Amino acid sequence: MGISKISATQQYLNINSISSLQTLTTVVIHGVGSLDDMDTTLQRLHLPVTPSLFLQFLHSFRNPTITSARRLLRFFSWCRRQENDRFPAPVFGDDAFNMVIRALAQMKDFTAVMAAVADLQKEGRRMDPQTFELVVKTLVSSGKPEEAVRLFRRVEEKRELLVRRSADDGEWSCASAVIQALSAKGHARKAVGVLWHHKDKLVDAGSNISRSILHGWCVHGNVGEARRILDQMKSGGNPPGLASYNDFLYCVCKRNLRFNPSALVPEATNLMAEMRASGVAPTTVSYNILISCLSKTRRVKEACGILQSLIQGKGSCSCSPDWVSYYLVIKLLYLTGRFGRGNKLVEHMFEIGMVPGVKFYHGLIGVLCGMDKMKYALEMFDRMKQSGLVSNGAMYDLLIEKLCRNGEFDMGRCLWDEALERGIVLQSSSDLLDPLKTEVFKPVRPLKKLDASEYKMLMLKAKGVRRARVKLKPNKCHSRS
Repeated sequence: MGISKISATQQYLNINSISSLQTLTTVVIHGVGSLDDMDTTLQRLHLPVTPSLFLQFLHSFRNPTITSARRLLRFFSWCRRQENDRFPAPVFGDDAFNMVIRALAQMKDFTAVMAAVADLQKEGRRMDPQTFELVVKTLVSSGKPEEAVRLFRRVEEKRELLVRRSADDGEWSCASAVIQALSAKGHARKAVGVLWHHKDKLVDAGSNISRSILHGWCVHGNVGEARRILDQMKSGGNPPGLASYNDFLYCVCKRNLRFNPSALVPEATNLMAEMRASGVAPTTVSYNILISCLSKTRRVKEACGILQSLIQGKGSCSCSPDWVSYYLVIKLLYLTGRFGRGNKLVEHMFEIGMVPGVKFYHGLIGVLCGMDKMKYALEMFDRMKQSGLVSNGAMYDLLIEKLCRNGEFDMGRCLWDEALERGIVLQSSSDLLDPLKTEVFKPVRPLKKLDASEYKMLMLKAKGVRRARVKLKPNKCHSRS
């Protein structure tokens, strides 16, 4: 009898908790009206929001928006000051504050994040490392590195961080988290400033910090500073690894892509030789960086030569190309009008047993559709389906629209029916298939190259037309009244 009473009580509490959670979700997330109206509605409910109920509400928070971020912040403020005759004001700990700040940071409402951080500091709560890292990354990625550095200094001065210890990394440092966040977005100078003021605390993390600073200068595009950090790592007993060399390689290639495209291959070759001398062998990713920069400047011969060296293993190339290598070169060939050579490379991939993924086909089909080469685009699409890969609705939408705009409504109808048979949801309208509603692009007449005599006759004709217009132009008589 006692057990049945306890189970009945627990069931009642669970039902009551679920109903309270649904009520809060309706009022806070889906509610209509201003923030003051939400406060009034919550006050009328006389529903005590305990810390456990509030944490359940946060866990059920899905598909947030900027509006719901402000409502969440106001709701949290209301929960902390709710007090009446029956229920005292609940006390929310560090977990609740940190979860709210993380939720607001994920919504990218920076004003609400800073307001919640100010409330945390005002009430003497402490921020955990996970929350601090997320807030700093959010501020830096939103273009507010100064706010991130200012928050770091305030947290350091007031000692408002919970210290985390790890068996592998030792004591966690908020300075290293700030440096990594700043370097990831290219704010290397600010990261160096943080390092200078806290270098005594970052002695054990010297190699990681150097790699972060190097990455920051590479993202920023400063080749000189990146080379200086690279040399310091070599002389300081922290040899750079493959990731650091690839960052520097991309930085050098990006600089040459802008100022001296002819130096792309020579300088990249010298840097790869330096990598091998340091005991770091270049991988396919390293060569893909070079091929990508060559593709951006339309250097077909050099890009194809590097791919052939990777395929045949000539010279110092000790790695094989992957699908990204083929994709970059095939895309370059298509963009420069070399469709036959591009199709041969695609066939070569299948001959050696390399089966690319959906991204490979989607990228090339998009390029071919952009160049109005629908014949090659449909051949690539059929090859993708023969490989057993399933396309998404966006690719069907692109092909159907391009075909109908070019007047090939029958082929567009076939793709439409095929997508419906496979259960693929299309975003395009069925009006595209109607010739009376779809505007067909008219073909442009090709330009005719004129010889000297034809050009002279055309200019004389245009000159005669201008003279005739001048003769027919009426004279304007201005009379004084």
